[in-house]
Amino acid sequence: MTKQAVKIFIKSQASSIIATLADFGFTIFLKEVAGVWYLLSTSAGSILGGTVNFKLGRRWVFNAVGLPVGMQAAKYAMVWGGSILLNVSGVFLLTNFGHINYLFSKTITALVIGIFFNYNLQKRYVFYLPHKIEEANGI
Repeated sequence: MTKQAVKIFIKSQASSIIATLADFGFTIFLKEVAGVWYLLSTSAGSILGGTVNFKLGRRWVFNAVGLPVGMQAAKYAMVWGGSILLNVSGVFLLTNFGHINYLFSKTITALVIGIFFNYNLQKRYVFYLPHKIEEANGI
């Protein structure tokens, strides 16, 4: 792994942490303060977190402002939709069948989906710019 690839991965994880804080903060607010059902709260938190992550990913992490934002947003929406479905499903399964508190369920699910699903698809599909990859690899 090149220094540039490590730097991008670290920035991606930082972006995910920031987005996760927005996601969890909103989820907890909706569930605990506003009394909204935990799955609806989880969905709304995921939407906010996804929006934050898209903006940070496009500009700061992958510096992928070379493509039209609409194209990236459409690609991100497809990946994000899958991510939301996986996150909500994971929280539901762990909470209802694993009898785990929804916050622990959300944490476990978010970590797994974030590393194995979101990062790879954002890097290789949503924010993919061939010339950036070539520059990072010294081509």
